[in-house]
Amino acid sequence: MEVANTCCRQFRGALPARFRKTHGRQRQAGRGHQPVNVSAYDIPTEVPESDGTFAWSKTTAVVVELEAAGCPGLGYTYADPATAVLIDSLKDAVVGRDAFDIAAVWAALVGRIRNLGRPGICSMATAAIDIALWDLKSRLLGLPLARLLGQAHESVEAYGSGGFTSYSIKQLQEQLSRWAEQGFGAVKMKVGSRPEEDAARVAAARQAIGAEVRLYVDANGAYSRKQALRMAESFAEAGATWFEEPVSSDDLEGLRLIRDQGPPGLDIAAGEYGYDLVYFRRMLEAGAVDVLQADATRCAGITEFMRAAALAASHSVRFSAHTAPSLHTPLCCAALPGCNVEYFYDHARIEQLLFDGAPRPANGMLRPDLTRPGLGLELKHTDAAGYRIYGNS
Repeated sequence: MEVANTCCRQFRGALPARFRKTHGRQRQAGRGHQPVNVSAYDIPTEVPESDGTFAWSKTTAVVVELEAAGCPGLGYTYADPATAVLIDSLKDAVVGRDAFDIAAVWAALVGRIRNLGRPGICSMATAAIDIALWDLKSRLLGLPLARLLGQAHESVEAYGSGGFTSYSIKQLQEQLSRWAEQGFGAVKMKVGSRPEEDAARVAAARQAIGAEVRLYVDANGAYSRKQALRMAESFAEAGATWFEEPVSSDDLEGLRLIRDQGPPGLDIAAGEYGYDLVYFRRMLEAGAVDVLQADATRCAGITEFMRAAALAASHSVRFSAHTAPSLHTPLCCAALPGCNVEYFYDHARIEQLLFDGAPRPANGMLRPDLTRPGLGLELKHTDAAGYRIYGNS
């Protein structure tokens, strides 16, 4: 995959000197661009993990690296290895296009997957390419991504997320209490695998983190409507303030029911399985959530993620980023309704392993590194090589 780079002449006088110098070098370099690398990596979990509806022992990261005028761009998603194969088949929708024309490239990619179906790996393949393009554009301009998008917040709250249903009570308490000791203002645990044990597990979590740290629970759609209403009462008694996907996120009426009939102070959150703007619009129009979640690695990239943020703002609903904290830190700092980023245990560990520049929370807050252009990430090719299952790096 090759990406062309041009800059509209009328922009040049308004750009900072550091970019005008960089751009001059790019013009001299011409169009001798290098093809993109698409690669996939399987990273085992430390122990088997599960939530209310799924179990896993590894996570696959799919990485896109592209280049224009000697400048790199990096994007990634968490998806099946088949996503990497699909990305390879989409290259001709990107080759030779202007690196600044991200909206046009995004539309071309969405057009290419029309007969394959928008949700699922098609949207995640689009996401990885779109993220790489935004990173590339930021680097070409010599700007951090948060600044390019228009930074609204200096930092964003991170909440520690794990507490898998496969954990023993001891493992659960140790993980959540460690985050509390590190200064996180909120932590999240999984429920739903064994509903008869959930009330006791949530009470044990509260005991471990103390009274000041906010407690979130995530059922991943495991409960029926009546189960969810019953569990909501017990979770609220333990001081939980966030109930994520109490029922399937496809059950908008059920989510609205839990939101309306559940105990006061228990916010309903959902949206992580949204792959397009229509999904988010329907969820908001149904009044199904107090907090809309989105994931740029799933919803066709940064382009659609920022549209979803604007949609949340138009409905006066808070906006939360699902997992992938290294990616979502600058995005939520640029999203006016952005309220927090999920510091998901698996992804935080993987991003520290695979990328230089992956941010770490300080006192429960994530801040984009404004000294680094783009996402501020560099793939650790040597470290990553041992986990590679697809492509060259």
